[in-house]
Order: sequence, then structure tokens, then C-alpha cells
Amino acid sequence: MNILEQIIDHKQTEVKERSELYPIKLLERSIFYKAQPVSLTKYIQRSDLSGIIAEFKRKSPSKGMINEYAKPETVCLKYMRAGASALSVLTDSEYFGGSNDDLTCARKYNYCPILRKDFIVSEYQIFEARSIGADAILLIAEVLTDKELKEFSSLAYSLGMEVLFEIHDKESILKLPAETRIVGINSRNLKDFSVNIEHSPNLFKHLPKDVIKIAESGVDSPEMLIKLKKEGFNGFLIGERFMRDPNPGKACEQFITRVKELQS
Repeated sequence: MNILEQIIDHKQTEVKERSELYPIKLLERSIFYKAQPVSLTKYIQRSDLSGIIAEFKRKSPSKGMINEYAKPETVCLKYMRAGASALSVLTDSEYFGGSNDDLTCARKYNYCPILRKDFIVSEYQIFEARSIGADAILLIAEVLTDKELKEFSSLAYSLGMEVLFEIHDKESILKLPAETRIVGINSRNLKDFSVNIEHSPNLFKHLPKDVIKIAESGVDSPEMLIKLKKEGFNGFLIGERFMRDPNPGKACEQFITRVKELQS
């Protein structure tokens, strides 16, 4: 069983337990549930921002602990002040050291869009995402069927959220629903978590022309971001590059400052 299969197996068990403890009717009572979501699409395209989706994550299956004691209220606020277009918060506990509380905490201190980064395998998690303050969810084409991608995204849209569809190969592109608006190309192989940054440009040409295109994983330098931007990418999901610094917010600020210098 590879890493991805292990994560999905554990996630299905976890979701079953959570849905029994916190039924959907209880989730709907959250103060965040009826709040107006912030548009990830609009913020990614804002010319006054960087296009960066800055990610908060404490650890990963491949690298182990990255920043164990980081606090979402501090890091995410500094990300936004640095000029990040949006935030991504890992809510998986077992493999990434995150929690729903991390996202809720980030929501209280930020007005920019927040992506719930997790392995969505059930409609329950979409209701849950809305209840903890998420504006968008991640759907990974590699782990979901065509039917699930369509049904899960339709549910997210009906709750006012947006969807970032993540793909890893050409076959995944064929599974995307017709109403797809945002697509992320992940340069990380989810089976062994190795990264190949050339993967993103190679898949780019196969994407529909009218979707917002996000480069995920491996964007390790301002120079790489500029290169990908010239190739047509609209946004860049960056987490580990910032989180391995003792001060992730400062690292994000310096990164964005350098991007602006290169652009001018």
C-alpha cells in the first residue's frame, strides 16, 4: 500500500467517526455556515496581489515535521499582510499535523479566501469545510471518480464555496466536470511524494484555456514563480518553502518582495 492509499484508507475511517460524533445538522449551526464566502477565483486574479496561495502545514508524510510549533493565527495573518492572494490550511491531523481548529483560527484573523486542504472522500467533509470557515475545497482527481468529482463540486457550489481541482496526469484532466473553474497541477507524485517541477508545464498545454491555472508543489524560488507565470499560470500554491523557515510570514514577505523586484 503506497502513501496515498494509506492516507485515503485512514481518511475514510476518520470521516465515518466524525460524521457520527458531529452530524450535519450540528455543523449547520456554526457561525461560519451562513457567512458569505470569499471568492478564491477573484483574489487569485487581483493585480494588486501576488497570486500566491500561502499554505499553513506543520508536517508532511515525506519530510516529517516541518514546523511543529507554528501558530495559524500568527503565520496566516502575516501571509495575508505580505501580499498572499489566499491561504491554504491543512486540516489532516494524522499525516500533516493539522486540524479543523487551525482553519477556524485562520478564519478569525483573515478576510482573504481560505482553501481547506485535505483529502475529500465524502460529502460530509464538504459540509464540514463550510462549518469551519472555508471558502474553497480541494478535490483530488486521482482519488475520486468522475461521478464523485461532479457531485462533490456541485455540493460545494450550492454551499457558496469554490473548488480547486487537483490533477497529476492527462487522464485526470478527462475526469474534470464541465463547470470546472480552477485547476491545480501538482508536481508532487502522491504515491511516493517525490517532486518534479517540470511536471506542471508539461501538463499545462492539455488544460482547458478558460480555467484558472494553479502550480502546486516545487515552486521554491521567486525566479521559478516568474518562469511559471510567463508560461501562463495564474496562481501558485506554496507551503513548505515558507513553513520550513522559523518565521514563515517573514519568508513569504521576502519571497513576494523579490517577485516584485523581478517583475519590475
